[in-house]
Amino acid sequence: MTPDTADTADTTDAADTTGTTETVETDAGTARITWHPARRRARLVLAVSHGAGGGIEARDLKALAAGLPAHGVTVALVEQPWRVAGKKVAPAPKTLDTGWRGIWPALAKPGLPVVSGGRSAGARVACRTATELGAHAVLALSFPLHPPGRPEKSRAGELLGAGVPTLVVQGGNDPFGRPGEFPEGTFELVEVPHGDHGFAVPKRADLTQEEAVAVVTDAVVRWTGTLG
Repeated sequence: MTPDTADTADTTDAADTTGTTETVETDAGTARITWHPARRRARLVLAVSHGAGGGIEARDLKALAAGLPAHGVTVALVEQPWRVAGKKVAPAPKTLDTGWRGIWPALAKPGLPVVSGGRSAGARVACRTATELGAHAVLALSFPLHPPGRPEKSRAGELLGAGVPTLVVQGGNDPFGRPGEFPEGTFELVEVPHGDHGFAVPKRADLTQEEAVAVVTDAVVRWTGTLG
């Protein structure tokens, strides 16, 4: 198992993720996009993919799909080909990048600027391919700065190399990289207090789970509002 496929703390909740579904053929296999259209004049597409240990049912991705359309942002929840095929382990990074490249024309089809995003391993893909694909910006949720307990295996270069405006939303107790471990850079970082890699917070925390998720959505609403 590679470090990418070890990012398995992609905590999910069982809930509705309904939307208009589209399948897309890529060189890595069949991918799937679930569209949540803007409920007023759309100005951006926010395309976000899952991590290596979960799907689009992740609490943060569901919350973005529910909340951003009211702010003129169409949300596209992207399932990579390995996930659509029912596999439990993600492939190598280059294969994830191939899948994302193949999905991109469908994401750009509405003719709007596309914010490339993802959680965990999906955030790494977004960073690695942003400049190449012409992404308007990058949203990195729970960026896996390093494997747990191995800070020497830093992936900061991927984040710093995104080349476009970037927002990182990171749990305060994320074992894949706490906010204080991130290097200085041109990206913006928002902390979810007490949050783990899936933005889950302990019951003893001074904010509820709903409030923790609201930190994520509020940050993304504010940030996307600055992108034009």
